[in-house]
Amino acid sequence: MIFIKIVLTIAFLFVFLQDIKERKVYWFLFPIIGLLCALLFYNNTLPELFFNALKMNLGFILILVFIISLYAKLKLKTTILKTMGFGDLLLFIAVSLAFSTVPFIVIFISALIFSLTVHLILSKNQKAITVPLAGYMSLFFLAVFLVQWSGYVNVYNM
Repeated sequence: MIFIKIVLTIAFLFVFLQDIKERKVYWFLFPIIGLLCALLFYNNTLPELFFNALKMNLGFILILVFIISLYAKLKLKTTILKTMGFGDLLLFIAVSLAFSTVPFIVIFISALIFSLTVHLILSKNQKAITVPLAGYMSLFFLAVFLVQWSGYVNVYNM
């Protein structure tokens, strides 16, 4: 179990660092993150609850991506992939395998707010107009997992 946690930590850190520096992330990190998150979640819940949560979480992500796509098309007059990166979408899917539905939605929205806040603070000094959303969210999810692993909060049983 410790090996899974170490690899997941490294994968989140790689996503963060690559997205901040290059605005590109190696694609294979997302399946690794998804698989390890799913393993940790599966080990901490009942199989029936695990599969129900996965369906609802992926449904939430699908609805969110649909709304973003509609907004991009109707309001911004562009495609979703010009609005947000493919790595962002892959991270959304990967982390949807991490928690039961209610904690996932709360943590996911908190990660988006965190990303917006960090970007607004740091964008004053940057000239790039893109947001390293996958990087910021990876950092946030890593922090959530570290708090979980410390034993202070049990996110799986919320």
